[in-house]
Amino acid sequence: MAQHYFDSDPDAASRPSTADLVLPDLHLRLHTDRGIFSPDRIDLGTRVLLETVPAPPPEGRLLDLGCGYGPIALTLASRAPAATVLGVDVNSRAVGLARRNASAHGLDNARFALITPEGEAAEDDGPALTGPFDAIWSNPPIRVGKDVLHTLLRVWLGRLSVEGVAHLVVQRHLGADSLQKWLDAQGLPAERVASRAGFRVLAVRRAGTDGDAAPR
Repeated sequence: MAQHYFDSDPDAASRPSTADLVLPDLHLRLHTDRGIFSPDRIDLGTRVLLETVPAPPPEGRLLDLGCGYGPIALTLASRAPAATVLGVDVNSRAVGLARRNASAHGLDNARFALITPEGEAAEDDGPALTGPFDAIWSNPPIRVGKDVLHTLLRVWLGRLSVEGVAHLVVQRHLGADSLQKWLDAQGLPAERVASRAGFRVLAVRRAGTDGDAAPR
């Protein structure tokens, strides 16, 4: 069964709060609320991802899959100000907060779109979702179940550019190693490029593409 943060319209009563994203290169205070993923603090998996991935491409189209209230997408936007960043999520409350956070920090190169679990646009005026994307960073919703997760990953990883790389962070005890094997079987070669605090960071490419993996 999907977790409440994967609902399109969460019914949890609103209780606005904030969470601080503190990294060596930026400090963002982000608006949060109940009914979304990790509203009280930046979750450890997201922090591991943001502290271990290589710098994003300085230009091009970058994607945060499952953006929540925006910590990953806004880090991308801050680190690559000449790029166009798209954050997508099925949770309307999270997307609204992400838009508010981008505006509050003047990160005009970040846009956010509400999507369906199948990866389709859920808003008529949303930005184009088809890509191709030159980088994807994601803390994917592992707990929603394999069928939903695999559908999301097939759709969005299929929108990587030829030279694009996706970085996914997944808890080891929630199936990081089995997910890596599944990605390989789908023609999406995955390499573990970091391991910390019980999390794996996987670098994923389209089959047949070249590129150096991120440093371990």
